[in-house]
Amino acid sequence: MQEVFLTRRERFSGAHKLYVSHWSKEQNEEMFGKCANANFHGHNYELFVTVAGQPDPVTGFVINATDLKSIIHEYVIDHLDHANLNLDIDWFQNDLQPTTENLIIAIWDRLEAHLKGCRLHKLRLVETENISVEYFGPTHS
Repeated sequence: MQEVFLTRRERFSGAHKLYVSHWSKEQNEEMFGKCANANFHGHNYELFVTVAGQPDPVTGFVINATDLKSIIHEYVIDHLDHANLNLDIDWFQNDLQPTTENLIIAIWDRLEAHLKGCRLHKLRLVETENISVEYFGPTHS
């Protein structure tokens, strides 16, 4: 049987700023532009979670879409939605810049262990209509 890919889209709003604390205000503004705003700024993110597996012979599901939604909400959306990524998310600090690139890796780490009967194949995180990132996990080359 061939592998099937199922994708679920979720949305969340979050605020952040990009700022290196040991740089001057001018250095930060030169590197990050408006994203270095001291009062933060926000995005309406779209998260696409793609899982892979073989359909169950009885249900036909790779994973029940309702279960996938619950996992995404419990471990990601309920934490990130309307949060300040710099200040509110304890699993996303450790001096990481809250870029879309770093955020997608942290989301992968939150989701991967909670999927049963399928595997996490790809995440896509859309920050703006012009910027998005994709991540295939730490072992993908």
